[in-house]
Amino acid sequence: MGRTAKIAGVAALAGMMLAVGIVSASRPAPDAPVAPDTRPPNAAAVPVDMNRCRTITMPESSCEAAWEAKRRHFFERDDKR
Repeated sequence: MGRTAKIAGVAALAGMMLAVGIVSASRPAPDAPVAPDTRPPNAAAVPVDMNRCRTITMPESSCEAAWEAKRRHFFERDDKR
């Protein structure tokens, strides 16, 4: 096998690898499965705007109650002290 044939073979192999890379990169990613909703059916959304509660500086009873409900939900406790 001559030197020219080796160079042509390597170039053809590199071209095929480049084509495979381009095709695989241009394909859309498969959709990720959606996680099921694990909240209990009676879990209502907190009526207080939590973004507003994050920015206030003075204590507010509605925000404190909302944070406590959020903590209970996070730690999965339903007992009310």
